[in-house]
Amino acid sequence: MEYACPVCETPQQDAEHLANHLAFTAMLHGDAHETWLNDHVPGWAEAGAADLAPVVADHADEATYEAVFEDTVHDDDHDHHHEADRPPVDGAGAGGAPAALDKDARSALATAREMTRAMLDEGGDGDDDTDNDRKA
Repeated sequence: MEYACPVCETPQQDAEHLANHLAFTAMLHGDAHETWLNDHVPGWAEAGAADLAPVVADHADEATYEAVFEDTVHDDDHDHHHEADRPPVDGAGAGGAPAALDKDARSALATAREMTRAMLDEGGDGDDDTDNDRKA
């Protein structure tokens, strides 16, 4: 069953998602979500989603949750580009690193990217530790 958040009326697909929405919003922003939980579910911060779900669902109105999935929206056969294939966004520095990074951090990030590419090209898993490298 779908529910509307009792604070902001954002639809959630089920009681567990509603519990997570309320708790995460309360923890991240405080605001009315935290006040509502404090008023309706004492001890909510120590409870998990499975414990919160039935309690918050009792206080929420039913709602329609419009679930949209990519495979139901598009019926096309053009290529979808992955994030790694895109050029850096505005404000990015060399190699796609955020401009806020200093020169040394950008260099370390570029080196890490190159090492990752080389590892993936070789088909390795990145574990270069061998028994010969270990001391008994």
